[in-house]
Amino acid sequence: MTRARIELDLSGRRRINRRGAALLALGVTAAALVVADYWSDSARRAGLELRLADLQPVRTARKPDKAAQRVAEENRAALADLTMPWSRLLRELEIASADSKDSVAVLGVEPDRDKRQVRVIAEARTLPIALAYVERLQMSEALRYPMLESHEVQLRDPQRPVRFQIKADWNATP
Repeated sequence: MTRARIELDLSGRRRINRRGAALLALGVTAAALVVADYWSDSARRAGLELRLADLQPVRTARKPDKAAQRVAEENRAALADLTMPWSRLLRELEIASADSKDSVAVLGVEPDRDKRQVRVIAEARTLPIALAYVERLQMSEALRYPMLESHEVQLRDPQRPVRFQIKADWNATP
């Protein structure tokens, strides 16, 4: 049994054999082809971007039209009014009125969407009924912190009802 001969060359010179030279030439050729393909694709991409830029219309900066801005603001305000949870609030007011045995009449509801507050104007037969109505609204889920803002006895009316105003925060969560 003979072992394969091992050649050690410690002189620092390296011999290049045919297989190594062929692999080196193949690698350099492949790298050159990849670089050429990259340049070709880059040039094609730049040309397509120029064509796309030519197809897109030129956008000029215009001054905003004041009438269009006013219309847009009105549309935003109308959208904000429409998206307010009206049905929930009105249902709570009706339930509170029914709980008072219909002795409270709601005369008006004025929302302030910027402050997210609502003012309710109502009329009751007596002040204790009005206070009970406010207490009932304090249990409401649609309103937060309803408070009696003012009240006045209507002296010109023979039954002398109490007209009062309630101010509350609008609860946005359902």
